[in-house]
Parts: sequence; C-alpha cells; structure tokens
Amino acid sequence: MKSFLEEVLLDIKDTEKDISEVSFIVPSKRAGLFLKKELLALYKDKTVFAPEIISIEEFIEELSGLRQIDNTETLFEFYDAYLHTHTTLEKENLDTFCGWAQTLIYDFNEIDRYCVDYVSFFSYLSGIQDINHWYLQEEKTQLIKNYISFWECLLDYYIAFRDALIRKGVGYQGLLYRRASENIQTYKSTTERNHVFVGFNALNNAEQTIIQELLESEKARVFWDADCFFMENKYHEASLFLRGYQKNWSFYKEAPFEWITDKFSKEKNIKIIGAPKNVGQAKYVGELLTTIPVEEMENTAVVLADESLLLPVLNALPETINSLNITMGMPLKETPIASFFELLFAIHKVSNPQGVYYKSLLELLNNPASYWLLGDTASKVIEVVSKENMVFVAYDQIEDKIEQEKKTALKLLYSGWKDTRSALLICQQLIKQLKQNLDRERNALELEYIYHFYTIFNKLTILNDSYTYLNTIQSLHQFYKDILTTDTLDFRGEPFRGLQLMGMLESRCLDFETVIITSVNEGVLPAGKSTNSFIPYDLKKAFDLPTYKEKDAIYTYHFYRLIQRAKNIYLLYNTENDGVGGGEKSRFLRQLDKDRRPAHHIKKQLISSEVPKIQTALLTVEKTEAVIGRLQKLASYGLSPSALTSYIRNPIDFYYKYVLGIKEKEEVEETIAANTLGTVIHNTLENFYKPFEGKFLTVTDVKKMMDIIDQEVTSEFKKVYSSLDIKRGKNFLIYQVAKRYVYNFLQSEKKMLEQGRKLKICHIESNLKAKVEIDELDFPVFIKGKVDRIDELDGVLRIIDYKTGKVVKNDVVLLDWEVLTEDFKNSKIIQVLAYAYMYFKEMGSVETMQGGIISFKNLKEGFLSFGKKETPRGKANIEITEDTFLAYLTQLKKLIVEIFDMKRPFIEKEV
Repeated sequence: MKSFLEEVLLDIKDTEKDISEVSFIVPSKRAGLFLKKELLALYKDKTVFAPEIISIEEFIEELSGLRQIDNTETLFEFYDAYLHTHTTLEKENLDTFCGWAQTLIYDFNEIDRYCVDYVSFFSYLSGIQDINHWYLQEEKTQLIKNYISFWECLLDYYIAFRDALIRKGVGYQGLLYRRASENIQTYKSTTERNHVFVGFNALNNAEQTIIQELLESEKARVFWDADCFFMENKYHEASLFLRGYQKNWSFYKEAPFEWITDKFSKEKNIKIIGAPKNVGQAKYVGELLTTIPVEEMENTAVVLADESLLLPVLNALPETINSLNITMGMPLKETPIASFFELLFAIHKVSNPQGVYYKSLLELLNNPASYWLLGDTASKVIEVVSKENMVFVAYDQIEDKIEQEKKTALKLLYSGWKDTRSALLICQQLIKQLKQNLDRERNALELEYIYHFYTIFNKLTILNDSYTYLNTIQSLHQFYKDILTTDTLDFRGEPFRGLQLMGMLESRCLDFETVIITSVNEGVLPAGKSTNSFIPYDLKKAFDLPTYKEKDAIYTYHFYRLIQRAKNIYLLYNTENDGVGGGEKSRFLRQLDKDRRPAHHIKKQLISSEVPKIQTALLTVEKTEAVIGRLQKLASYGLSPSALTSYIRNPIDFYYKYVLGIKEKEEVEETIAANTLGTVIHNTLENFYKPFEGKFLTVTDVKKMMDIIDQEVTSEFKKVYSSLDIKRGKNFLIYQVAKRYVYNFLQSEKKMLEQGRKLKICHIESNLKAKVEIDELDFPVFIKGKVDRIDELDGVLRIIDYKTGKVVKNDVVLLDWEVLTEDFKNSKIIQVLAYAYMYFKEMGSVETMQGGIISFKNLKEGFLSFGKKETPRGKANIEITEDTFLAYLTQLKKLIVEIFDMKRPFIEKEV
C-alpha cells in the first residue's frame, strides 16, 4: 500500500527539479514528521538538501509577522483593553469578566479566521440582541440600557483589543490568520519558493485566500486527499469542503483538481464492535492487539476519538507490544499532584479562623502528594484528628504531635494565602519541597509531574507580576484551572516504530493498514452541536461562518479519510447509555452500511465481559487451636453480655471483634453519635448518684441534681469531645436532648419519692464478675460486666440497665427458655439476667430480685422489668429467683459450649 504522503513525494520528485527549494505545508507537526520519513525512504540512495516542512500554524505565524499567545495571556490582554475602552461605563471585575470573555474571544477568533467585515458584523449582532429582547419595550430600565450598551460597545472593544495586540507584535490565532491573508500580496511578490499544501480539508477564508493567491501566481500546488466515491455523492459530508473548492475556486476552472483517487472502494475488512462502557472498549482493544502479528504492528494505529480513554487503553495493552508511540499527551489534570493543588485551593479559598475543616484536611493528607511531602507524618496527623475528634483543625493543635523536620512542610500546607502573590510563593515552595523529597531514579514519573506544575506556577507568577488584575484567590484558581486543562504530560517514544496510539486530529495525512477506532458514538464522533458562542445561527449563515453542520462535516472527513486506505478496520462503540458518548452508536456506523461497496466485508458484533457466577455461600471460619486458645483467654478474663449477644446476632462479627480484636475505625464525629449521647447521659447520672451509694434518696437530693443538669451535661460533652461545638446546629439539638432526657428521668424519680416511696441507692456503675460452671469445658469460664444501677425500691432489690434508645415491655418478656439464645431480639433479657446472676453470686444469697431496663425514650412506662410468661396471654412473673437462674444458666451454658466447640465453625448469618 502506497501512502498518500508517499504518492505526493513521488509526484513532486517527477515535477520539481530541486526538491530543496520546495516548502511543504502540512496540517500538523505530526504529518510533517511522517513526510520526513517518506522523504528519507525516497532519497535513501541519494544525498539532497531537505526541503522546508512546516505546519500551517507556523506558516501563518511567518506570514502574519505576529507571535501567537495562549488563551490565558489573551484573556488578560482583552481585560486590559476592556478596562481602557469606554472608561465612563461601569466595569466588571476579572472573575465576572472571565465568565463571558472566553466565549467572546472564541467568536473574535472565528470572525478573524473567516475574514468577516467586523464593522457590519458587530452592527448586526447588537441589532439582533436589541430586537430579540427589548426592542418593543417602550420604557427601558437601566439594566436593559446597560445590556444593549454592552453589545453596542463590542466593536470598540474588538478594535481596541486587536490594536493593542498588534502594537505588541502578538495575537490570538484568528488575528494571525487575518493578518496573514492581508500580507499575502506582499509575500507572494517577494518569495521565490514553491509551496506544496498537503492533505488539507476544511479551510477557513483566510487560508483559502492565501492558497488561492499562491496558486494563481503559480507558486503553489495543493494535493487534496479526495475519493471519487465521496466527490460523486453530493449528499456525502466527507467531501463537502473539497467539492466546494473544486467548484468555486477560479484556479480549478482550467487546472486539474489533485487528487481524486478510488481508494475507499478497495477491499476492506470492517468490524463494528459494541462494547459495554469505556473500560470494555479498552479491554477489547488489548485483545485485538494480541491477534495482530508483531511485524504488522508498525502499520497499525489505535485512534481514540475520546482521548479520556488513554489511560484505560495503556493499562490494557498486551505484553506483545514492544514499541509504542503515543502522539497525545496525558492531561495534567489527571495526575495525583493536580488533585493535591485542587484540594489546597479549595481549603484556602475559604478562610476559617477555627482552622481547616477536617474532611478537607483528611482528603488532602490522603493524597499521594502529601505522602511525598510528609511521609508517615500524614498518617499521624490523620490519627490525631480522628482520635481527638477535631472538626476544625488548627496548625497549633497538631504542631506538637509531629517531628521537627516535617513541621516546615506541614506549615506550608497551613500557611494563609493572604493574596495571589503569597499563594503562588507557597505553591512554588511546596513544589521545591516535593522535588527534594523524591528520589530521581525511583520517582522519575512523579518528578516529571512536579516539573510541569513548576512551569504552570511560574507562568502564573509572570502573569501576576505583569498584570495587576489577578487580585483574588478565586480568579487565580480559575486561571490555574484554565492552564491545567490545556497542559499535557507528553510521552517520549520512537515516532515511527511500533504501534501508533493517537487522537483523531493527529491522524491527518497518515495512512495505516490496520486501524482501530474507539468511542464511535454520537456526541463523540461527531461531537454534536456546540453552543459556545454569542453569535446566532442565522448570523453565522449570513456571514459564512461555520455552524455545527460544517463541524460535523470535518469529523466525517477525518473518519472516512482514516479508513480510506486501510484494509483491516475495527470500529468500537460504547453500548451503555451512561451520558454523553454512550448508548447511541455514531451515525457514521449507520452511514458505513449505506456506503458499503462490493469489496467491503462488514461484520457486526456485540461483546461483553465474562461475568463470574457470584457465590452466595455464607462466610465460614473454622476453629483452630489458636482460636480456641484466644477464646480461653477471653473466658478467663470474662465474657461480657455484649460479646454473647454479638455472637447471637452474627458469629462472624464476634470472631472479628473478640477473637481477632479488630476494632472499629475511629472517625471524626462532626455530629454527636448515638453512642456518644448514651455515654454522656450515663456519666452524668453516675456523677449525680455515686455520692448516694448505700443511702436513701430524698426529694431534696433530686432537686439539687436538677439544678446542675446544664453544667454536668456540658462538662461530660467536653470530656468526650473537647473541640466539638455543641452550641449550634445538630449538635445543639442533641445537647438539648441529652439535658431533656436527664431532666425527665430525675423528674420521674422526684415524682416517685413525692408519692412516699422509699428508694435506696445500693451501687452505681458497679463492676461484676462471676464464674459459670460448665462440665463440658475443662477450663474456667467467667462472665463480667458493669451494671448501671442497683437499688432497693420499697425493699425490693432492682438490677437496672439504662438505655437511651427505645425499649418496650415486650423486649424484656420471655415465653420460652429454649429460644432465649437463638434470637437476637432477646439480647436485653440475656444482658439483664447476666447482671442479676453476677450480683447474686457476688452477694452469696438473695431471696428475690427484679431486673430490667429504664428507657429514656420510653420513660412513661417507667422501669421495664424482666418477666417470664407461661402462656402468651398470661401474666408475666417479674420475680427473679434461683429457679430463674437455673433456667437461664442452662441456655447460657449451651451458648458458651457452642462458642467453644472446636467442630462448630463461625458461620455468617444472613442479614
């Protein structure tokens, strides 16, 4: 297969005496590289001076005499012109200006590239805005007047902006094109070189003017890559522009149109593949590449219509790929250090005297760049913040918790950004610190990231010093994001060896035998309608500016030109409807069916990943000698009622918590958790009742307690979380709930005493422990726990457990002893009876007692005592006697024997 570039060079060789006198102008630098390769192959047996090979952008810059500036600098220059034009009008700040100026600069670009008469154009535009909105409104408000005035001033803004740039010898792309077209007469009269334009398609008016002038003066040739199938089919968008040039350019009234070939109708194997999601496409690309012989790899291209697939495709490449050339860069915004600075901006855009919000700080410290900067100190700070429940974290609170050598780096993260200059200085210092901490050999890629961010912040510093308008962190952040969006991390590789991985635009003028194109979906290929313009559709049509129809035609040409000479074509699309570029396959795939030539072999296929059958078996952990040994230690220390009920709820949870000792991760409680509320209430009541152990309680005692509820509850909250703000938001409501619970409880106690009842406090928060004799086990087993309160009410001993959650009577009533340890709903009974049994063993002998729960959410029912019913409708017996303990211990022993049974594994319960 002869490539298009090879055919061009063969023709030039036959017609030009001295190829070194020719200037080749190509659509991109990439095309220029491949042209040099073909040139080297053509003249391998002969020594010649190489011709000039430049991209169209370089040629336009040469013609215009201006230097092209980037988007960010363009914005600043436009803002400067905006401020110094119509100075009597109120001007917007830079942040607001950027919201509309970028779109307007894009429109300026189009107007200049297409050499539109800007005076009449802006006159029409302001008139349209007036008619569209308020022309018929008799009385115009100041807002309306300002709006109309803005559109009327656009011409003056444009002229001032253009003239200011020309005075400095610079310009945006469109301005360079307009100036180049204006200078072409002078250029063609002074140059002796012959120009060869290769592989162009959609030309703007400035390019058309330049090329036609050079053609007419016989100082240029143009080689189009057209196909007769598209040129003859008037409906086909692939030749929309080329048909126009052939028909409308006066040069082609007599001269031939070079070239129209018949490559598309040749034999082709076309495979259309639907894959689920982008990852599915990337994986399938990897599988396809394994089927291509290594010797054919140099003539194979993977073209990513959606360039965000770059990383997934790179990760999916097979090991058979020895050489790879990537013509697109990896967006810097996808690197770890980009998210690091994004988080840093987010923290410093909002100033809080209390410190940094813990979620923002933890997110920053968990970023890889923070570990490059701080090492293990990042983990220590995270641990301190979680352990001490810091919602807002000030540097002073953590300074003494970290090593001296890491304090400088951490302080840089915390240093306040007073203005844009200090912000940029701190960012530059952070980059220097990162560079110092990374090893040149082991962290080569990370250092490459850092270097690119070093250049970004240097650029921002130069802009900040050159212009006085960048005066807020918000505007600095906006320009930082603008630069980051366009900046890429370029890959290094051999340009002509191995597999070629590229985007659609990099494929211009290039030909491959095997082509794999991904994301051939509507919204990606073609991109669809774009509204990033202030110019209405009708006005674009009137002034021959490109609309979405012309943009679709550009994509159509690129797509068909890419497969024009290829023999094996794989077209992948996303079958999943997950937003833009998903679900609907591109119209190009449907059109390809319509354009099918006799020599085309088209196959369609839907693929899906192999989904393994999900095993629903419950988790099972066999008991080993080590597990039994751990359980025996636990038994000698004492099994708590919570441990026993945890086993009933789910044996696997018991295994994780009590055998492996896995604790729940400590997390910052921004809002007071339910267990924290319970702790506060328990501790408050302990403080109130502890001094009365062994004494009878009086109404006066309770009243004294009620008088200091506020200070006690506040004190307990501070003990649990010293930095938690309980004076506002949800925490304030929870704080009020805690006070109300304690008040209501004391109120019920007071009411009971006022009725003449006698209440003696025996024990508060008493630690209990008792041995459980189990014949089947040859080692001692103890149960232990802390009972909230033991008292005597009118001579009746009561074992009481406080619950801040809601408990009802049925929760502590039992019908059948046999099911006691089979259902978690009996957990409160197991707990109450465990406390009662331990107290019974400690005292040696108790004739009778009651055990139960006081629920703070259900205080109206008072003391909810344990009861045993013989029948569902029968009366519950609330007395706890030795017979009760015998029945209880029978079930308890069965449960403990099961826990220690070597042959019975821990089996997960279905939730």
